[in-house]
Amino acid sequence: MEASVEARPQVVLLNGIGSVGKSSTAKAIQAMASKPFLHVAMDAFLDMLPQPMLAHPDGLVFEATERDGKQVVTVKSGPVLARAMQGMRHAVAAMAAQGNNLIIDEVILEARKAQSYRDLLHFCDLAMVGLVAPLEVLEARERARGDRVIGLARGQYGLVHRDIVYDMEVDTATASPTACARLICDAFKL
Repeated sequence: MEASVEARPQVVLLNGIGSVGKSSTAKAIQAMASKPFLHVAMDAFLDMLPQPMLAHPDGLVFEATERDGKQVVTVKSGPVLARAMQGMRHAVAAMAAQGNNLIIDEVILEARKAQSYRDLLHFCDLAMVGLVAPLEVLEARERARGDRVIGLARGQYGLVHRDIVYDMEVDTATASPTACARLICDAFKL
């Protein structure tokens, strides 16, 4: 009798601006994938911060300015948030090391952090997927949700995908979360 060989964990990293549809796409992937995938959301790690670290330079600060008559919000992170996000990347690697298939829902603003995922998940089948949409679509979604800082999409636009090499990009303005999930599942045999 041959010993069974365990398959490498599959990890799908969904990167995109807030309100692009990462969480909805992740849930749709979970529903249609042929095997179980855990959804690891950056927001869950942000929720771990103590309340005083929100709006604090050591934690997370949203800075609003105006450009061309529109509010632009940039995110400033201090050492407490930086450690939490580094911890997230290592926690993802630890979960995958136990054989879990994962969908990561993240807003990566620097290519070196995307590379950190690649380095930490070298033992996995990692698919880096950029979720994109035009700015006007993102801003409309941001307003419609009612739980987003207005101007955040504008502040992240042009930063989130800069210098990151993806295995696939999906336009969430032209495809529903279910259609995006189908494209991703088919492309990476999930």
